[in-house]
Amino acid sequence: MRRRDFLSRSLAFSALTGLSRGKALAEASTGWAQLPQILARIVPPVFPDRDFDVSDFGAVAGGDADSRPAIVAAIAACHEAGGGRVVVPAGIYAVHGPIHLLSNVNLHIEAGAFLIFGTYAEHYLPVVEVRWQGIRCYNYSPLIYAYRQENIAITGLGFLEGQASAAWYLWPAQQNADWNALQQMAAQGVPVAERVFGRGHYLRPTFFEPYQCRNVLVENVTFANSPFWTIHPTFCTNVTVRNVNVFPGVTNDDGCDPDSCTDVLVEGCSFTTSDDNVSVKAGSGPDAIGLPPCTNIVFIHCRGLTTADSAFTMGSSTTGNIENVFFEDCIAANCIAAFYIKSNTDLGGSVQNVWIRSCNVLDCHHLLFLETDYLGVTGGPSPPLYRNIHMRNVTCSDALVSAFRFEGLAALPIQGVTLADIAIARAGSLEQIAQTRGLLATGVTLGGREVSISG
Repeated sequence: MRRRDFLSRSLAFSALTGLSRGKALAEASTGWAQLPQILARIVPPVFPDRDFDVSDFGAVAGGDADSRPAIVAAIAACHEAGGGRVVVPAGIYAVHGPIHLLSNVNLHIEAGAFLIFGTYAEHYLPVVEVRWQGIRCYNYSPLIYAYRQENIAITGLGFLEGQASAAWYLWPAQQNADWNALQQMAAQGVPVAERVFGRGHYLRPTFFEPYQCRNVLVENVTFANSPFWTIHPTFCTNVTVRNVNVFPGVTNDDGCDPDSCTDVLVEGCSFTTSDDNVSVKAGSGPDAIGLPPCTNIVFIHCRGLTTADSAFTMGSSTTGNIENVFFEDCIAANCIAAFYIKSNTDLGGSVQNVWIRSCNVLDCHHLLFLETDYLGVTGGPSPPLYRNIHMRNVTCSDALVSAFRFEGLAALPIQGVTLADIAIARAGSLEQIAQTRGLLATGVTLGGREVSISG
């Protein structure tokens, strides 16, 4: 669905659904009425009509010759000239280390072009500031990185290959000591500048991580085999991810994870991953306190095709708060949970104002799963707040375990869930609902027969 059509639909939704005047007014007061203004703010960057062909800087297609120095030089020249496109023509290019984008540069990977990133960890030094599993630190550079840049893009019909299955897949078995150390540093208030990993450590790099950037565009390219999270905008504003394909790595290869960002549009993308197809995040534990929330995140016409985990996820990093998340005309299939909010009493924070409509779910374990004891953690000091979760006009072919699984807490129940016009063909059970207040359900059918949700 094109943005103009979507804006019109957002404004006219109440009338088109034939609601009564009272219900139409109620609909207009909901989060959907905010959407046109949010989308109007999300504007992709525009670049000067100026090209810098990496071949002119020494990039050589084919073989093992390292094209990274040529790409880096082309980016620098483009930036210094005031911006434009750095063009990677058709061919296979070895890239032995990270690419760092600079302001006003569009890295344009043409159809038939393949960037194959190397797997030698030393090439991804020196360390840079990142957010690893919700905690800031200095670590190996992401394969593509930008720090405090404006007007940056990765576009074109080309292919980016991270080679996780060639080397990085061995690292998860070795990362626990480093991950535990990072969590302890955050708990003890160790300054971020002193949380240094990299050489001799095993925290895998993400694929693309723009960090504290503004005006970011990722369009049409294909990512595959990411060592860690694939598209990970962090502390960014005005981000567009459009018509992108993500193919799986080995583990923890989430397709797109907006993290403490504001105004993000993910539109027309397809995700096939081993971990969550997408996951909205806002930092973990003490390190996230006082940092920006993740807010105004919009998914339109996206396809979660296959995952060993869940399709459209919020969490597990929720400490900094997640609010105003929209899903429209999305498809989920072959997943544990189609729509999943996950946190626990150590992570805390909140997930509020989630709006889901006009989506189609094929086979899943749960249609909507709200979990407050993620990883089995209970009894911690910071129970998460889930409030104002709305789902309407959704179809589900098969919820193998349960359609609705809500695990609220006695100390802080889930608050305000609306389910409307939801058609479920088959389900292992309709509901597994505990500690949920303000649950309203209308027009929910199972196997073609209307059913009630007791809560």
